[in-house]
Amino acid sequence: MSAAAPEGYDPHAFEPFAVTVDLAVFTVRDSRLHVLLVERGEAPYKGHWALPGGFVLPRESAGVAARRELAEETGLSGDTVSGLHLEQLRTYSDPDRDPRMRVVSVAYTALVPDLPEPRGGGDAAGARWWDTGLTGPLAFDHDRILTDARDRIGAKLEYTCLATAFCPAHFTLGELQQVYETVWGVPLDRPNFRRKVLATPGFVQPAEGAPRRTGGRGKPAALYRAGDATTLHPPLLRPEGRNT
Repeated sequence: MSAAAPEGYDPHAFEPFAVTVDLAVFTVRDSRLHVLLVERGEAPYKGHWALPGGFVLPRESAGVAARRELAEETGLSGDTVSGLHLEQLRTYSDPDRDPRMRVVSVAYTALVPDLPEPRGGGDAAGARWWDTGLTGPLAFDHDRILTDARDRIGAKLEYTCLATAFCPAHFTLGELQQVYETVWGVPLDRPNFRRKVLATPGFVQPAEGAPRRTGGRGKPAALYRAGDATTLHPPLLRPEGRNT
């Protein structure tokens, strides 16, 4: 039984609005940063590409709704979606962001490796990974959300060890550098990057007993594995004045 409204409070005096969730889920493919998008199967913006998401149901939290919508619209399994680390990005509440009614959206973002190919489901006509440089205009205000999400994950690479999750179990420092360059969208100085990585406690460890990686000219490259740290002290900052 629901509690009665406090005396003197009239809920009908306020215009109703809906709450939605939108998800910016990124991965690195073929040395390029990709985002998961769905093709809208219903109005408004039918046929346009958008971030996956949808309305929060009356008895759901935003976090539960985010995982449900992600699974329904992309065809990813419940186990796959439940294992993702979704980070709340921010709330978008401009009055005219949705032509249907007043809608407030709670946006989430994640940078994840090795997700399978999605497929359309629910009210989405299709789903696929898009190179973030080739997405074109998105539905609603999703271009703004996508930009904000890219800024967030770029910052996370500065102060966390997330980049190692996108490398093989044993990787070269060149492969690690490529992850940073892909997400940040800038070239990095190789000797300076190597010096900073090796000087950061717990970031990487030598892969003992692993054969050196060969390829191209020059001596074989040493292999490393992810260290025990989760945060970087000091942070590994982007070149000054360069952003994603």
